[in-house]
Amino acid sequence: MNTTITYSVPGISSGHCEAAIIEQLAGLRGIDAVAVDLDAQIVRVSGPQIGDAAVIAAIYEAGYEAVKA
Repeated sequence: MNTTITYSVPGISSGHCEAAIIEQLAGLRGIDAVAVDLDAQIVRVSGPQIGDAAVIAAIYEAGYEAVKA
């Protein structure tokens, strides 16, 4: 069963931001899909086993701060 979790990521505003975040999250286990909404400045992550700390750390590695929304 998949779970979807939304993270607030202030400061994302371009395709570059989106690509950097998706690239970092693509390597995490337990994530099946990533959706970035630049207008709302949120990232939605879906998968069977999502670790908040790992997702937040990956987004940080992409250059952005994230908090669970």
